[in-house]
Amino acid sequence: MGELAIFSKKQIGNAILFVLLLSFVIVWLLPVGGAILTALRSMDDLIANGFWSKPEVLTFDNFRESWSTGMVGRYLFNSFIVTIPALIGTLFLSALSGFVLAHYRFKGNIFIYLTFVGGMLIPYQILMIPVFQLSNFLNIYNTYWGLVMIHMVFQMGFCTFFLRNFMRTIPVELAEAARIDGCSEFRIFWQIYLPLSKPALAAVGTLEFTWIFNDYLWALVLIRNDSLKPVTAGLASLRGQFISSWTILVAGSLLASIPTLLVFIFLQRYFIEGLTMGSGK
Repeated sequence: MGELAIFSKKQIGNAILFVLLLSFVIVWLLPVGGAILTALRSMDDLIANGFWSKPEVLTFDNFRESWSTGMVGRYLFNSFIVTIPALIGTLFLSALSGFVLAHYRFKGNIFIYLTFVGGMLIPYQILMIPVFQLSNFLNIYNTYWGLVMIHMVFQMGFCTFFLRNFMRTIPVELAEAARIDGCSEFRIFWQIYLPLSKPALAAVGTLEFTWIFNDYLWALVLIRNDSLKPVTAGLASLRGQFISSWTILVAGSLLASIPTLLVFIFLQRYFIEGLTMGSGK
């Protein structure tokens, strides 16, 4: 009877936990469901009946309208032009700096490392005016490369912190054996440390792709022309001064979320592996 009572208590506890988690998931998915419902109905239906009413007719016209008239296709293209070079440059430079800080002992090592960490703690908002003035001084304002370089600079702090701590777990004996065989320092980094750091690179790459792709602040500060805006700033320009076509705006937002979802789906194994590295024996 005692074992049966304990077993019943465990079942009740698991059932309560399941109900609570399911409730949280449903609450979290409500805005997503509302967005999908809004994107599949007409603007007249939305104004007449409200967001959470039963749609009269479901249509994909809003997605086509946002892609063509709303220039979401162009904005997505701009986002990829900015995100991919910024991501590659950030990961490469951060991996190099993480390698140096992890396995070389020299004066100022900790100071440089703390400088990277300290840069993560500075609110970006207080740097808007200095960065804007710097972009004008360097003649990179309203260009793709200005946005790419700013993202690389501001994302290197976290990436270096993450990769440096991961590379410290790689046995130093591997580098010493390679040096005995005549391997150069860059080759040690490129052929030994970089392949072994693939889970960490995938994890931080997934995060960085999401952060850079979804950035709104720097796109607003550094880009003026609509033809150069990434999708976040471009979607904001779809809002009118007095009235907004919410169905087209929401449809464009759903289209803009697809790339980050695909990146996470394809890299989630490496992402989880990298985040849980060292959590167990």
